[in-house]
Order: sequence, then structure tokens, then C-alpha cells
Amino acid sequence: MEATQYWLGIDGGGTGTRVVLADARGVELGQALGGASGLGLGVPRAWEAIEAACAQAFASAGLRLDWAQCALGCGLAGVNNRDWLAEFIARSPKLAALDVRSDAYTTVLGAHGGEPGVIVAVGTGSIAAMLERDGTCAIAGGYGFPSGDEASGAWLGLRAVVHAQQALDGRARPDAFSDALLARMSVADRDALVVWLCEANQTAYAELAPVVLAHPDHPVAAALLVQAGRDIALLVDALDPLARLPVALCGGLAGPLAAYVPPSHRDRLRAPLADSAHGALMLARRIDRGGAQLSGGAA
Repeated sequence: MEATQYWLGIDGGGTGTRVVLADARGVELGQALGGASGLGLGVPRAWEAIEAACAQAFASAGLRLDWAQCALGCGLAGVNNRDWLAEFIARSPKLAALDVRSDAYTTVLGAHGGEPGVIVAVGTGSIAAMLERDGTCAIAGGYGFPSGDEASGAWLGLRAVVHAQQALDGRARPDAFSDALLARMSVADRDALVVWLCEANQTAYAELAPVVLAHPDHPVAAALLVQAGRDIALLVDALDPLARLPVALCGGLAGPLAAYVPPSHRDRLRAPLADSAHGALMLARRIDRGGAQLSGGAA
């Protein structure tokens, strides 16, 4: 087996993949963005997106990807499904080392620099995590679309589309909000909306979240945003009921939703030190220096 030359940190979700490339001394060489690699969208698709993004990161540094020289740390949505995780590991290329954890774990690692803290990650999906000083990680939420992932983009979109449905068939008055939702879905009548709903996945619903955020004064949108803030607070309280740890709000909706977090919890928010991809890079470094070749877990 070739000696490890590079560390790769992978943050994979339902909307996209972020990659950070460093050499085995920890010097960052490049970054890249790619397609979705959350395991719920299919393990083969996840590996395709990860490989394409890793190749792009290497190319940006003037290098060629050679898996055998790489220690790969992955923080992926969907690894709490043990079958998806097992398939992901089974399909892995020949690597110097591999560690696969939930994106919540790598997010809390990056956000607090490996120190104790709480995160609530709100993007396509949502999840909360707490890292203790002994390295243990506790999780709240994150049960997945459509029943869970409160305050996420998909959660907002799934509930907002009800207003569009009602406006389209006369149960609610059509307005700028319903018009904007229908325009984002590129539908103009009932039949087209039914087709969209039958085909829509988590990512499709999450793409409606910006419409909700753009109409904060509409009563339906406003109620959803207030509830999202309350749900974020509930996730924090589930993990840290004594309010002893710093809290970082992370993910693509962190900025827009921070204003809706109740004041009692908003005052505890701290900017994350680094993102999930850099937390995954910490995994790559650890597994490489620890001498392990393969590991995985939901935490």
C-alpha cells in the first residue's frame, strides 16, 4: 500500500458536496463543490459526486487524483441508515484510509474546533449534535424527510406547498406567495402540480425554501419561520438542557433562520470556527495518523 500523501475532507448532503484537500502535513491545497452525495439519493450517485468533486479539488491544485494515496474523512447525510452506510463502505475505492460519519458529527467537529459544543445544522435537512469533552457525540432530530428534519429547507418547502395547492383550487386566495411558489415549481395548473408532487424529492422541496424566506410578511410563511426558530431551540434544549455549552447554527439556512431563533437561545449563538468539510478533514487526519484503514459510524 502506498503511503498516504493527501487528506480529503468530504461534506455530503442532499443538495451538494464540499471537498477540502490537504497534504499529509495538513497544508490545505484546494477546495471544490460538487453534486449531491447524501446517501438517501443512492450510494452509487454519492460516490460519483464525491469522486467528481475530489478530482476537481486535485485539478485546482495541479494534481491528479489517486485514491490509493488518500485518507478520506466523510461527513454524510444518511449514514444513520446502517444499510446505506454498509453499502457506501463496500463500494469505496482502494484508499489509504477511510472514516465515514454523519454530517452532524463533522459539523460539530468543525464548528467548535474539536472542543465541546452544540450545533444545529439547517440546510436541505436538519440535525443537531453535541460534542462532549471525552469525544462522545449525542444527536437530536435528523430523522429525515418527510417526517423529520424540522426547520430544514425541505421541511419549509413541504409545508409551504400546501398554500400553493389551496390557492390553485380556490381554498385560499391566490397571492404573491402562492404565485411565487408555483413559478418556482414551473407549474400553472392542477395537473402540472400533481405531476410535480409525484416526482418531488427532498431536494426539490428544499428549493422552495428561498420563496418562504422571500415572503416573511405573509402569514403562512411567517408562521413557518417562527416555528422553525422554535424547533431549533427545542433541538438545542434536547442536547443541552442546562445551557452549559456554546451553540453554533450551521448550514445554508443558518443565516436566514438565526433571526427567528427565540431571544433566549439567540444570545447563545456563536459563529462556527469552520465548516463540516474541515471537520471531515480532521477525521481524515485522525484516521491516517491513527493507523486505521477503515471505519464508519453514525455518530
